[in-house]
Amino acid sequence: MSARNAGIDEAGRGPAIGPLVVCSLCIPSEHSVILEEIGVKDSKTLSSKKRDVIYTRISELAESHGWGVGVVICEPSRIDYNSINSDLNSLEVELFAEAMEISTSHHPSGVLKVDACDVNAERFGQRLSRKLGRPWKEWKIESKHRMDSIDVVTSASSIIAKVKRDSIVSSLSERLGMEIGSGYPSDPKTKIAVRELVSGPLPHECLRWSWKTVSRAWGELHGTPIPIRSEGGIITSQSTLEDQ
Repeated sequence: MSARNAGIDEAGRGPAIGPLVVCSLCIPSEHSVILEEIGVKDSKTLSSKKRDVIYTRISELAESHGWGVGVVICEPSRIDYNSINSDLNSLEVELFAEAMEISTSHHPSGVLKVDACDVNAERFGQRLSRKLGRPWKEWKIESKHRMDSIDVVTSASSIIAKVKRDSIVSSLSERLGMEIGSGYPSDPKTKIAVRELVSGPLPHECLRWSWKTVSRAWGELHGTPIPIRSEGGIITSQSTLEDQ
């Protein structure tokens, strides 16, 4: 069996709307040149149209060559549950491990290149290694910032994650019958959408209730703290200062 190279990246860490998507791609090391030949590079440097074309080609190649692809879609509710007792970096360690397990389960060793989410890139790699545990102990993990601009396999993972998230957000916009923009708090369309999506008796499920942008909009409209989503989908109301 030839040596394996894997790369992991995410899309949607910061948005107030929609999921966080993580992708791990695992290929024979000699296939990296194939990714280069089809124009794979950091997804942020590609137009939406170009990303879609390359994504389709990667999907075809993954099918024909038996590449391992692990995609994990982390819904806003899971992000909210996590925020009660943990932080986003810890959640991303879990998500990266889940994606890695899917894409590399049949390969006992290889090199994994990670686009680190932690400000301390080495620490993120160490945490991921501990999370993966003994079954992946023969994998060498390289964790760096902007790995998606350095390593072509990680670049391909970034393209898959980005296209998957964009597709989900587009479908969500259609279902809601409104423009929601990119989902990022700085997007004017997203700001308008968030206010609309917190106008009901509960914030819409597509929102990250634990995000300040969402909780602030809820407070301005309802005059109360935003409800809390806990594990198992249980929704509780926060106490106001007047209640204490």
